Amino acid sequence: MIDKMPDHGFKTAQPRAQPPEETELVQIRPLSKSAGGVPAIVSAVKSAWNEMGPVRGLRTLLKLNQQGGFDCPGCAWPEPDEARSHAEFCENGAKHVADEATTKRVTPEFLSRWSVADLSYKSDYWLGKQGRITSPMVLRRGATHYEPVTWDEALELIAGALNLLAHPDEAIFYTSGRTSNEAAFLYQLFVRQFGTNNLPDCSNMCHESSGWALTETIGAGKGTVTLEDFELAQAIFV
Repeated sequence: MIDKMPDHGFKTAQPRAQPPEETELVQIRPLSKSAGGVPAIVSAVKSAWNEMGPVRGLRTLLKLNQQGGFDCPGCAWPEPDEARSHAEFCENGAKHVADEATTKRVTPEFLSRWSVADLSYKSDYWLGKQGRITSPMVLRRGATHYEPVTWDEALELIAGALNLLAHPDEAIFYTSGRTSNEAAFLYQLFVRQFGTNNLPDCSNMCHESSGWALTETIGAGKGTVTLEDFELAQAIFV
């Protein structure tokens, strides 16, 4: 079972600062002759089936990068403005969506069995494969396990921490790149009402330098090309 109890041979007293690097399953093999084809299709379908089930998986993938659907969270590949294929995505994009839309759940019961220290001995991949958290959780000072709280309790804890700050600028408000426009609007409204503009977006983590350079060069912090531009370009840098 995926959620079996720790098997590292001893009861951990302190959490690890970083998750372990698991190399025992790494295999070195000859390079594949292609990066797509039937194996890629099989791998994408398998991921969607395992994480979402056949019906939910098919419905989700058919909306990926489609008009009236949603953008793939995997990369910034520009989909065509006109006609699009039914599968306007790659193998990794399908896997990324399957991981985001998984039906697996991390319940309070799961977190009551696993201490924070024990979880710290699991890889990021393993942790992600357990599923999505279903309710607000808190790790209290001195505790070894997360415990569930109501939304009212969670918001009270957040408000208490914010109200202890000497100045609103001591807080930084960060959120997910998957946040809807409506939720993001309300979030920034709350932050500015609180009194600060410390709202770094998710691109600050991985796109800060290139975004700054693009803004200085072309006036926008992201790419402006279309697929058709590749046919007209005299040089392409990867």
